[in-house]
Amino acid sequence: MAAPNNNTLLCCVLFFITIAVPAAHSAVDQFTFNGFSGADDGEILVDDRVSILKPGGALRLTSTRTKNAIGHAFHTRPIRMLNRTSPFPSSTSFATTFVFSIISPAAGKGGFGLAFVLAPSPEFPGAAADHYLGLFNSTTNDGDPSNHVFAIEFDTVNGVNDTRDTDGNHVGINVNSMNSRNASSAYFVDDGNQRQEVILQSGDPIQAWVEYDAVLKRVDVTVSPAGNRKPIAPLLSESLDLTPVVRELMYAGFSASTGGEKASAHYILGWSFSTDGNPAPPLNISLLPSPPPAEKSPSPRFAPSVIGGFSDSEMIGIGGFGAVYRAIIPNSGSLLAVKKITPNSIQGIREFAAEIESLGRLRHKNLVNLQGWCKQRSDLLLVYDYIPNGSLDFFLYGGQRGLSWEQRFRVLKGIAAGLLYLHEEWEQVVIHRDVKSSNVLIDGEMNGRLGDFGLARLYSHGTAASHTTNVVGTVGYIAPELARTGKASTRSDVFAFGVLLLETASGRRPIGDGDGDFILVDWVTECLQMGSVLDSADARLERRYVAEEMEMVLGLGLICSHQRQESRPTMRQVVRYLNCEDQLPTVDRRGYTDDDALGSARRANSRLLEVVMSTPPDLGSADMYSSSSISGGSTSSIYNGR
Repeated sequence: MAAPNNNTLLCCVLFFITIAVPAAHSAVDQFTFNGFSGADDGEILVDDRVSILKPGGALRLTSTRTKNAIGHAFHTRPIRMLNRTSPFPSSTSFATTFVFSIISPAAGKGGFGLAFVLAPSPEFPGAAADHYLGLFNSTTNDGDPSNHVFAIEFDTVNGVNDTRDTDGNHVGINVNSMNSRNASSAYFVDDGNQRQEVILQSGDPIQAWVEYDAVLKRVDVTVSPAGNRKPIAPLLSESLDLTPVVRELMYAGFSASTGGEKASAHYILGWSFSTDGNPAPPLNISLLPSPPPAEKSPSPRFAPSVIGGFSDSEMIGIGGFGAVYRAIIPNSGSLLAVKKITPNSIQGIREFAAEIESLGRLRHKNLVNLQGWCKQRSDLLLVYDYIPNGSLDFFLYGGQRGLSWEQRFRVLKGIAAGLLYLHEEWEQVVIHRDVKSSNVLIDGEMNGRLGDFGLARLYSHGTAASHTTNVVGTVGYIAPELARTGKASTRSDVFAFGVLLLETASGRRPIGDGDGDFILVDWVTECLQMGSVLDSADARLERRYVAEEMEMVLGLGLICSHQRQESRPTMRQVVRYLNCEDQLPTVDRRGYTDDDALGSARRANSRLLEVVMSTPPDLGSADMYSSSSISGGSTSSIYNGR
């Protein structure tokens, strides 16, 4: 990540929670806040510059409306963290629990996270916002042992300079630096021994427990939705001696930050703390304030004058029923991507309302966010986030820029998470229908964002997918049953994602890559048959990849692109495989996990090509775009970063 601009004006919020005490610096060993009401009787001192105590007792650290902001909240009384009763001072055990809520204004717009902190002072001069969470800065003190700072980060944006923080929804243990000693995607293990993801910036109350055992010299961190019983297994468990880290007196509290483009509202709803080996006093969840509602977003309806006109030089993509342009808002200079749906595109007009309905409510960090829409003369315009780095296919085929294996793997995991959200985690099932590399966009932090929901159809959970009159999708990504029957399902999305896995790992197009008869799935299978599946890895990577990850991605790609839809995994299973939470089933040398799959798969692929190629559509895509959509219904939001 780029280092924050030192010239950026930071809006800093600082307040202290106080209890009636005889001396300002007398140590405290236990406290409980079931909400933070009571400001009127002096229990909370608020910095006069910003109001941070919301009605009802929620403690706000930062706002979605304030960019590059830092918010700090510390107990005014220090905690004695070193035991000096023996000749050799040792750190003190402690336990704390707190409930927080992080509210994002829109998908991809939230940031950057909050941290529980132990520090020798509640002030952090020179600290930076965004990735540094108001604790350190990139030029003078990040990583300096003299900081004496212990922090547990709850990060909603990919970590900075830290290979462990590759997921933008993670928890980390930090000492004197934003480079985590240990980190993990946020989840808890339920009573059925199943991992359940915790979305940190969902807006829902989340409870965290941080426990340090000074005898065992171990830190445990646990998270769960507030109101749940504390999970037995911690999310993180790290061997760590805090004796050289802490000073005799340390301040406990919280820090949060926003960035120039990403800003979340960070709230603390309740907090308790205890030392000397005692458990943290339990919080009464029923007494905690509810998270405040999200700050109202602007209307999704754009005035045409805000977007302005378009020229061919600003065209950044083209598809079956319209072009995509880069637009600049005159007053702010902000960049947007605008999909222009032309009036002679009947299917485009018909699907416009469905796209507004779906995208307007879909919110996930790995989806391209719909900002709004407008009508300009006879054209309908969809306004999206502008994704600056272009599409995955451009990185793979369209220029000198390349992606490392680490970047490719991150993109694949992000797209898998986005598809899981569409299939299972939103209020209705959304079938994308056109998963392909040109619809995978790479944002400024090199995360994968799945775009182009022009073909998305909504199904209520539990109902069967409906039949369509045309084969919809892109040649090379269309599942066999979709080619035969026109019946789309979440499993046909999984098939396309399997092809995407193979394409990203191999750097080769799904069909006809240098050879009109080339079929990527067959080629990878043949490499596996020869006992050298890694020969199908992209040669441009020059073997700079983790072999186990590459083998897993190639094997998973073959399983996802199985010709029998019932043999394909769900996207939830795919996510677990990619996160190494489950072991991938053994893929035999025929490329599948059953005895007669290979011949059937090849026959299905041949029939698929016959069906698709026998009635070629009017594709009309520019030469630089490698994939074209069937039925003229897909708009490829393909950004070339120009």
